[in-house]
Amino acid sequence: MASTSGTKGPFEIGRQPSKRMVRAPTRNVDLGNEEGVVDSEIVPSSLAMLVPILRAALEIEEDNPRVAYLYIEVVCCRFHAFEKAHKMDPTSSGRGVRQFKTYLLHKLEKEGELTENASRRSDARELQTYYQNFYEKKIREGEFSQRPEEMAKNVQIATVLYDVLKNMVAPQSIDEKTRRYALEVEHKRGQYEHYNILPLYAVGVKPAIMELPEIKAAISALCKVDNLPKPKIRARPDASNDDSTMPTERLKKVNDILDWIASVFGFQVRLFVAEMAESSYQMCHEVYRILDKNPSRVTGSTEIVEGRDEEYFLREVVSPVYQVLMKEAKRNNKGKASHSNWRNYDDLNEYFWSKKCFDDLKWPWDLKADFFRHSDETQTRNRRRSQANTGVGKRKPKTNFVEVRTFLHLYRSFDRMWIFFILALQAMIIIGWSSLGPVGVFFEEDVFRNVMTIFITYAFLNFLQVTLDIILTWNALKNMKFTQLLRYFLKFVVAAVWVVVLPVCYSKSLVNPSGLIKFVTSWAGDWGNQSLYTYVVILYMLPNIVATILFFLPPLRRKLERSNMRILTFLMWWAQPKLYVGRGMHENMFSLLKYTLFWIMLLISKLAFSYYVEVYFMDTQIWYAIYATLFGGIVGAFSHLGEIRTLGMLRSRFQSVPVAFSQRFWTGRDRKTKQEESVWNEFINSMREEDLISDRDRDLLLVPYSASYVSVIQWPPFLLASKIPIAVDMAKDYKKETDEDLFRKIKNDGYMYSAVVECYETLKDIILNLLLEEEDRLVVSSICAKVEQCIFDETFVKEFNMSGLPSLSEKLEKFLTLLRSEDGKLESQIVNVLQDIVEIIIQDVMADGQLFLQTPQQYNLEKGQRFVNIETTFTENRAVMEKVIRLHLLLTVKESAINVPQNIEARRRITFFANSLFMNMPKAPKVRDMLSFSVLTPYFKEDVLYSDDVLNKENEDGISILFYLTKIYPDEWANFHERLKSEELEEDKEESIRRWASYRGQTLYRTVRGMMYYWQALILQYFIESAGDNALSEGFRTIDSFEKNKKLLEDAHAMADLKFTYVVSCQVYGSQKKSKNSRDRSCYTNILNLMLMYSALRVAYIDETEETKDGKSQKVYYSVLVKGGDKYDEEIYRIKLPGSPTEIGEGKPENQNHAIIFTRGEALQTIDMNQDNYYEEAFKMRNVLEEFRKRGSGRQKPTILGIREHIFTGSVSSLAWFMSNQETSFVTIGQRILANPLRVRFHYGHPDIFDRIFHITRGGISKASKVINLSEDIFAGFNSTLRQGFITHHEYIQVGKGRDVGMNQISLFEAKVANGNGEQSLSRDVYRLGRRFDFYRMLSFYFTTVGFYFSSMITVLTVYVFLYGRLYMVLSGVEREILQSPNIHQSKALEEALATQSVVQLGLLLVLPMVMEIGLEKGFRTALGDFIIMQLQLASVFFTFQLGTKAHYYGRTLLHGGSKYRPTGRGFVVFHAKFADNYRMYSRSHFVKGLEILILLIVYEVYGESYRSSHLYLFITISMWFLATSWLFAPFLFNPSGFDWQKTVDDWTDWKRWMGNRGGIGISADKSWESWWDEENDHLKHSNIRGKILEIILAFRFFMYQYGIVYHMDITHHHKELLVFGLSWVVLIIVLIVLKMVSMGRRRFGTDFQLMFRILKALLFLGFLSVMTVLFVVCGLTISDLFAAIIAFMPSGWAIILIAQACKICLKGAKLWDSVKELSRAYEYVMGLIIFLPTAILSWFPFVSEFQTRLLFNQAFSRGLQISMILAGKKDTYKSD
Repeated sequence: MASTSGTKGPFEIGRQPSKRMVRAPTRNVDLGNEEGVVDSEIVPSSLAMLVPILRAALEIEEDNPRVAYLYIEVVCCRFHAFEKAHKMDPTSSGRGVRQFKTYLLHKLEKEGELTENASRRSDARELQTYYQNFYEKKIREGEFSQRPEEMAKNVQIATVLYDVLKNMVAPQSIDEKTRRYALEVEHKRGQYEHYNILPLYAVGVKPAIMELPEIKAAISALCKVDNLPKPKIRARPDASNDDSTMPTERLKKVNDILDWIASVFGFQVRLFVAEMAESSYQMCHEVYRILDKNPSRVTGSTEIVEGRDEEYFLREVVSPVYQVLMKEAKRNNKGKASHSNWRNYDDLNEYFWSKKCFDDLKWPWDLKADFFRHSDETQTRNRRRSQANTGVGKRKPKTNFVEVRTFLHLYRSFDRMWIFFILALQAMIIIGWSSLGPVGVFFEEDVFRNVMTIFITYAFLNFLQVTLDIILTWNALKNMKFTQLLRYFLKFVVAAVWVVVLPVCYSKSLVNPSGLIKFVTSWAGDWGNQSLYTYVVILYMLPNIVATILFFLPPLRRKLERSNMRILTFLMWWAQPKLYVGRGMHENMFSLLKYTLFWIMLLISKLAFSYYVEVYFMDTQIWYAIYATLFGGIVGAFSHLGEIRTLGMLRSRFQSVPVAFSQRFWTGRDRKTKQEESVWNEFINSMREEDLISDRDRDLLLVPYSASYVSVIQWPPFLLASKIPIAVDMAKDYKKETDEDLFRKIKNDGYMYSAVVECYETLKDIILNLLLEEEDRLVVSSICAKVEQCIFDETFVKEFNMSGLPSLSEKLEKFLTLLRSEDGKLESQIVNVLQDIVEIIIQDVMADGQLFLQTPQQYNLEKGQRFVNIETTFTENRAVMEKVIRLHLLLTVKESAINVPQNIEARRRITFFANSLFMNMPKAPKVRDMLSFSVLTPYFKEDVLYSDDVLNKENEDGISILFYLTKIYPDEWANFHERLKSEELEEDKEESIRRWASYRGQTLYRTVRGMMYYWQALILQYFIESAGDNALSEGFRTIDSFEKNKKLLEDAHAMADLKFTYVVSCQVYGSQKKSKNSRDRSCYTNILNLMLMYSALRVAYIDETEETKDGKSQKVYYSVLVKGGDKYDEEIYRIKLPGSPTEIGEGKPENQNHAIIFTRGEALQTIDMNQDNYYEEAFKMRNVLEEFRKRGSGRQKPTILGIREHIFTGSVSSLAWFMSNQETSFVTIGQRILANPLRVRFHYGHPDIFDRIFHITRGGISKASKVINLSEDIFAGFNSTLRQGFITHHEYIQVGKGRDVGMNQISLFEAKVANGNGEQSLSRDVYRLGRRFDFYRMLSFYFTTVGFYFSSMITVLTVYVFLYGRLYMVLSGVEREILQSPNIHQSKALEEALATQSVVQLGLLLVLPMVMEIGLEKGFRTALGDFIIMQLQLASVFFTFQLGTKAHYYGRTLLHGGSKYRPTGRGFVVFHAKFADNYRMYSRSHFVKGLEILILLIVYEVYGESYRSSHLYLFITISMWFLATSWLFAPFLFNPSGFDWQKTVDDWTDWKRWMGNRGGIGISADKSWESWWDEENDHLKHSNIRGKILEIILAFRFFMYQYGIVYHMDITHHHKELLVFGLSWVVLIIVLIVLKMVSMGRRRFGTDFQLMFRILKALLFLGFLSVMTVLFVVCGLTISDLFAAIIAFMPSGWAIILIAQACKICLKGAKLWDSVKELSRAYEYVMGLIIFLPTAILSWFPFVSEFQTRLLFNQAFSRGLQISMILAGKKDTYKSD
């Protein structure tokens, strides 16, 4: 809840820092200089309590350096610090202790020289005097003037000062006054401690947040603890305490109910209560027992309850479970072991789903229970406790599920889908074979009888599924209840019975059964007949019929599944096991009908197409892409997406924007216009601060705050631009004698009419305020009265001469220009221009101007006598200057402002914000009534703020990041310099440049700035709701407004703090403090600066410290929360952990898990480190949070709100553009269709918003088991859905998202996602969702998650099946037989399947939704143009290449494992990647496979003929050649400067050096081929036996080349004996032996026996010539045979290498592994040469490099950017200013 604070009551008993949630400054002092600073890395963790002392010394050093010196010398060196340090670490064995002492001594010697003139005898007196003065000024008086955080710091300083004094002098030397002050300080310590947002028990000046009524009410309710029994605390026997007088028992003072609960259960942190979801059952019983025994409700007496120390729950409950987890985590061998060999988070969590766990474990835990015993315990302990440890030494069984690494999981999880497709295929084959068609089959008895065999197939497939259930769950059966085991057994028996019964019953229906069927039916008797088979089928399908009925009654089914009635539980027991999750997930009827209709239409299309075109399994994914695109477009159109997509559309609908704004954001008060103005102007100002727009653009976009003097709506000037010049021209050329036509033309254009009226009224107001003489004002007023009267009488054109208006306009422009000038010496010029204006009006414009001068009121009006006395200082007022600037713009902007703003990103944001106002957005509540929320961002070691060195460091081309950014964002760079000058920031220019650059990268600074817009938006929204009209008219950011509305702004800050918290989980922040690495230190400093900059920002981190126990130093871990203080961070919460969380789980999810406790509120938004936010979007947070309060029709409230993202990294290179479009389509149309109508949207990453209470009580937001939860994000969605959650998606709000922009980065990302999907395929979550979803929702789930990757893999495998099948037919002669036989007509089914594969391969599945989404949001003409440009930029090559990435890593994960987190890096990648880097990354995933397909195609082209007459032959062949070449050369095609000759030469040199370097321990993969080769094959080392056997079987395909080609060689003379194949192996073995001899000779004789080695090579060469001569002359060998032999033997050698890699252990034992390695090196050389050669040839031609540059950076060229300068390194035109 919001009132969680870090303070304690005034009478709280002090405790040791390590035993409580310490609220003190953190452990470092770092001001960035060396003088007077103790660097944070010098303070070791074991001496952490010295940090407050050192920090306090630095605080008072400036006030009295002598006192600070004594402070450090006496406390730190002599008594206080040294004694404590010696007690904790007497031998200085702790890390950094000795260095710290040395540093302090050096520091003291240095500072001693500065103060040695002072008398030593005055030290004590000086310190006491300073202490007394400090108390009186900073503490006693500060209570009434200082904030609680300032008081906390002062009390800390006073406490340490007194400690120094006690250690320095004898007790009798301390005077009474000092003692009295010290007692008062001790008394106040509990009142002033660092807090989160609420100083609950602090006295003195209360911050505004404490005055909020909801806070007062909450505190009052929480503090009613008087009638609760008092907890009694006993000191632990092993607790070390410096105070020997500490009582062994004491009553603990509690301030509120959270303190009381924490004391009863022994929690460290009071808000930890809310997190104890699993143990809440027993704890509730315990609280009830305590309250039931409390007699105080009747007697008034106070019962004493047994209290627990703050580490009790950690020690007795959490730590034992953690130790079990730790031991299991060690089993996984850092994620390399099989999942079935160790228990993960899910296994241990599901152990607690049954009440049986408490029967076994008791409460509190019985640590002797079998659960806590582990197989890794020693046999010695077994012998000592043999009677209690009978189970020790055996592997503990899994719980409910086993993640076995096999492809069969896909069938097991989605068996209904596979059964449907197989049965449909069987029926289609039978129908197609009959030639009756799909309708005629119902009227032909025999054919219909054959179709009925699908039920027999169904029985066999169902038996397979049941069998798989038992086999794949074998390792968990021991942990299952009897009812579960019985269910598995009965299902197996029933499935086996049906496998027998159905075929037997069907056999009697056959007219002429076979012998086997006759035997079976005769044995079964005569009871089987055709009608009985029908009845049996009906009986067999009865459960499915019941399920179908319940499918259309989702409320009934949901109630049945959720019910705990015994009879219903028994009936549902057969359908699904009774588990904690997966029950009642059914949607309401309307949602069910929507996604059912979707899939019925899709399946009809798929089956019809499959029947007539003969394509089957793969085409379902294609049909899904088509239907998802169509439905997604329809849903998007009905959601009003893209209705305002250009500035022209915005201008045409801008008049409707205020109304839409009021409907979305108005909170009840009649000041709609003021709200709109304030929000719009803050939106525009934020873009100016981000340098997206210039000062001129800002002025054209702003709306004036003060509008009381104008009778029309004041639109932004960009809407009114050129309206005044046009109106002047219209009036000048107007020739009619009446006003009617002129006024009608002006009024027909609403913006023109507003501009004319506003200009007139504003000019009148300015001139009247400028004049000091009353007579001058009277003249102006008379002129204005004349104008208004003529307009009223419709005689304006008669009384005024329109031809004089242009000259009047010119003078007015000059007049306003002078007023805008800041030069105070222009008064005389202003007078002259003003006199000219009046003269033009009277003499040139007014028809009777001379008569006007002769009126009595205007006597003596002559130039030089009037309009002299003016007051120009009034323009210094902000509101007046705003009028002048606006009027000047209206008069001077003559061109159309359709290009304002000019920045593309600014345009996009403005149009999206305006469009979103017309979308289906809930109405925003008041800030006070909105849901409170937190934002959580995990951070590891990414860039925080670019340093000067990073920005200016040049790469090999001489290009720095800063130079690159200035060329990519030239307009923003110019706007930045304009802002520097206008805001006078030139002195801090370097820091400003660092921030400007960091805000354009994927840095933490950018993310934090974006998220803190939420806080700023809440402040403005509360200010608008609470402020009066005058306050709003004065503006929000002005100094005047701040001074007049100080109290209101403080309240607004308080409400924003109450409703919003931002927690950045910087896992390594603590280690970065202590690090000596310059980059780590820079990250720490920058994060600290962020906390000091944003008061609502909190940083959570894992602190690793050292504590000495029993004389041994041990590591202790804490979760710590800090916030920004005055100069340093301030520690708020410190929670001791049972151990390091990152050792038992994946890093990122554990980083989030440890910090989630520090978040507050009802909602939690997760934001990644590469995301951004926008000021205008932050205003919609109130609206989107209202979605949590909405109920769907018949459904619960949402538990996760999905939000769309804008990819901000796609504006430069083609790769970035492809990735941006792909990601944009996924986060928009992709997730739109998943949420509605398919209802299978999950959590695909940030920035989704979670129902925080729902998720922290149901497992959190991040599953963290090693490897299996690699893609931790989506498991949060699985977790929510399985627990009856409801996930929606909303597109009226967006956040920014950075994506990978380089080829290697993108491939790493795709590999990571493919690995994650491979692991998902094995997970229990996918299994349960696949089994518990209804049939159509299950289809949606499959094809949008793991099915997409499985289809990608099948696409690639189809190419292999086709090519190897054709290769076999060609080489075996079957193809020739087919061609020569007139009776055989080959089917085109496989051919058409290959055509389908080509659709997938070319990326059309991804392009379809892209085109639809671009069409929706930018127009279909733009979408068509983008599609064409993408194809011209070789997008198909990119998507084909990424298809290989997906297929390789997904397949390898399922086969061998090896998944791991792959950091992609988030830098600016437009620079050249070396050939060796590309080779390392893509060798196994693309190059090997590409060469294999290339060889297959070559062999097929040489030996095959059959398909060359086919109409699809060309398409199929080209697509396969395209696939092979894309996989081989795409990395070089998309590599900047990939065809630059000099870089090509350097790449070859670098690659040869890498290939020749030897590996070894400590040599990284990028330094040596051997190290890389070992690392690349590491997955086989940890693969299971099934994976290795399958790898060997797959390797045998390469022997097909040799087996087939040798028989086609001329030397065989058409002999077909097996001896020919045997002789080919003899040749291959001889070649390998010769290569081995050369290799051994090079190693043994190459250095010391050069002559011998040369002789050996000469002999081998002569022998080779002799053999070849004999073969050519005697045996008939031909030149073509040589090429055929190469093609035949090279694949066989590769197969030998693959088999050897799978059998590495055996070969190492036989000492053959080095030979395998050398053979592999030779193959790598050949493969690298083949791939490198085309690149080298193309690099010869300069135009190729130029073409590639244009291809890669077309977007940049379209924007006129200087990409060629970036690539060539020409920086001569670059200037920092």
